[in-house]
Amino acid sequence: MNNSESASYHAGEAKGQAKEKAGNMAEKASNAAHSAKESMQEAGSQMQAKARGAADAVKDATGMK
Repeated sequence: MNNSESASYHAGEAKGQAKEKAGNMAEKASNAAHSAKESMQEAGSQMQAKARGAADAVKDATGMK
């Protein structure tokens, strides 16, 4: 293998490694986004439950139930 072939081989190898790292980073970002979405959905559900509880408390206190 001459110097040109060796350089070409190493360039291709580096390109493959860069693609793999980019793919791994994209997967990690996707996982983080999914986790954030789930956390936000859970927080929204908790807020809805608290709002329902507060509304029921007001209805009970005012005798509207």
